Amino acid sequence: MLPQVEQIAARVRELRDILDIDANTVAEKIGVTREVYDSYENAKCDIPVGKLYAIATEFGVDPTVLLLGDEPRMVDYTLVRQGNGLEVERYAGYKFSSLAYNYIDREMEPMIVTLDPSDKTPDLVTHSGQEFNLVLEGTVAVHLGDREYILRAGDSIYFNPTIPHGQRAIGTVSKFLTVINENMKRK
Repeated sequence: MLPQVEQIAARVRELRDILDIDANTVAEKIGVTREVYDSYENAKCDIPVGKLYAIATEFGVDPTVLLLGDEPRMVDYTLVRQGNGLEVERYAGYKFSSLAYNYIDREMEPMIVTLDPSDKTPDLVTHSGQEFNLVLEGTVAVHLGDREYILRAGDSIYFNPTIPHGQRAIGTVSKFLTVINENMKRK
């Protein structure tokens, strides 16, 4: 596992312990089995972004706390210069840069996602809210339910992310902007 994934898992485990929340309760609230949840906390598998946000909601914290180990600090605006977003490598070939991680009580999560090319169908995920993807570089296949849409630089898709979905790069390293509104408000 990547060191960053291990750090995020450790923060989730530590915060759950501090808050004295039972792991069974968290697993149930985020819609996974206890076995899957334990694999998240033990860094045996990566925590999907949607599940990470659900855990943050359950813990009553901003997702940045789990990703970075620190609270957002900005109220009126946050400025992120090129290349200075919060970098997270979810797994080999998929990394993202959070562009608003330092904004308190944000309602959207804008990220630049960088994908290595792959011929394999990506693991599909679901989460609540709405999602927007805009391809910045390369070609991205967006799998949405049982359909696949090929997007090139300048193409975009806006969709209901409760439909199983995933993205993969075709031919070359590709980048896309994703903006997710997942009702991230704290309890």
